[in-house]
Amino acid sequence: MLKREWRSIARPLKSSKRCLDSLDMTKTKGRLLLFDIDGTLIHSGGAGVEALKSAFKERFGIDDDLHNIEIAGMTDSGIVVSILNKHKIPATNENVSAFLDSYVHCLSLELPRRKGKLLPGVLKLLERLKSRPHLVLALLTGNVSRGARLKLEHYGVWHFFEFGAFADDHRDRNQLGRFARARAKEKHGREFSASEIDIIGDTPRDIACGRALGARTVAVATGRWSRDELEKYQPGFLIDDLSDAETIVDTLGW
Repeated sequence: MLKREWRSIARPLKSSKRCLDSLDMTKTKGRLLLFDIDGTLIHSGGAGVEALKSAFKERFGIDDDLHNIEIAGMTDSGIVVSILNKHKIPATNENVSAFLDSYVHCLSLELPRRKGKLLPGVLKLLERLKSRPHLVLALLTGNVSRGARLKLEHYGVWHFFEFGAFADDHRDRNQLGRFARARAKEKHGREFSASEIDIIGDTPRDIACGRALGARTVAVATGRWSRDELEKYQPGFLIDDLSDAETIVDTLGW
């Protein structure tokens, strides 16, 4: 048990010499940090959901409040397919692409209208991590790349991330890790092993995605899922929010 803002549900990294040695190696060799966006870095004030509703109305002439569509932790392309299937509209590549094009346009209009925010500690943590040359900061998100950029530019943090894996790459979030690893290798000239990767997110799907890759998982209880709910999925580490940058960096060896 560490400070009130942080609780590890795995053995504390500082509890053994072996763990300390591992952290020393991490700082020497480098580490790939893959961040989710919605519920982890930002709250958009509902801009994404409203953009989906508006896009569906614009493209297909149908009003839907989307109350029975699973959204948190899903990929944008997966959400679009779910909406189309619900209304028995063929989920062709053409229909999915048209829907997503409208969504991105509507998102650009919705973001300035909403009272969204960066989540606690995000800016300070990103500034601290970006100053450490052994760390590679990137995204692993269910957003399409254009939507991710719109959101993070709106909140002023897009420039912290070198690259990302997005819904454009695959509809299944569990497949996105391999795209992130491939892009890391392209940019840095070496393979990042699964043990050198952290996936940081706020939903059980982020935890599952990390497990699919064999990476270390860091769950943040700033989204729809509470700490107790996230704990059931046994992430490697579980924190209330990103506000205690010093403890997070020290505990995870970043």
